[in-house]
Amino acid sequence: MAAAAVAALGATGAHAADIAARPYTKAPPLAAVSSWTGFYAGLNVGYGFNDPVATFAPNDPVSANVFNFSNPNPAASVAYDVKGVLGGAQAGYNWQVSPNWLIGLEADFQGSDIKGSAATPYALIGRPGQVNAEQNVEWFGTLRARAGWLATDKLLVYGTGGLAYGSVHANSTLSNTIGYTATGGGFGAACPPASGACYTGPTTKVMTGYTAGGGFEYAAWRNASFKAEYLYVNLGSSSITSAAPGVPGNAISSYNTHFSDLDFHVVRIGANYHF
Repeated sequence: MAAAAVAALGATGAHAADIAARPYTKAPPLAAVSSWTGFYAGLNVGYGFNDPVATFAPNDPVSANVFNFSNPNPAASVAYDVKGVLGGAQAGYNWQVSPNWLIGLEADFQGSDIKGSAATPYALIGRPGQVNAEQNVEWFGTLRARAGWLATDKLLVYGTGGLAYGSVHANSTLSNTIGYTATGGGFGAACPPASGACYTGPTTKVMTGYTAGGGFEYAAWRNASFKAEYLYVNLGSSSITSAAPGVPGNAISSYNTHFSDLDFHVVRIGANYHF
């Protein structure tokens, strides 16, 4: 019995000596925050606003009569507000090129209620009316580069810029020209006897321009982040022609409306899922 006890103690001592002789190994570290590199997609909502200018110019003696001899004369130019909510989706790819720097590409597409109108009064043959111009950004999108600095492993501060494009509906009208008919210089206008606009020029087209801005993005969880962003969007200037119903034997009377750059500021928040 004593011999067995001695043998057991010897084995225990030998095992302890073997453990002591092994090199010390640290416990494995906790999993680090995942890299920002990879694809992501998400949703956003925001608001856009600015104040472009519309400028009116007659094209012939008949429309010049409305613009130049009415009382009071319509203003040649008028500023107005465009504003409204927007919402959509974005998707992109990040490359974390170093522990603190990131570059990437992002595309987004927005449904939009950004719109506004300009109006200036006139009086034609004693009837008060308005020259009206309006623009409505129906939708827009951007394709941008991003470059950012990781203030922490979870907080990205970035700048962004690139291409912008959008569908813009525009119109310019002369209202309350009930029954106005005139000819001059080979041009004519025969406004309808019912109420409503006489000269009209509705058009919808896709306009292109540029965008630039920046924002913050915070990785709240391993696969989810939240962002706040500002963009300046410029879709460029445009012009439309508004024409009246014609008088037989005469060319159609018309006037032009020139819209200054349709640019607007966008502030929005969003969330991304990182694949």
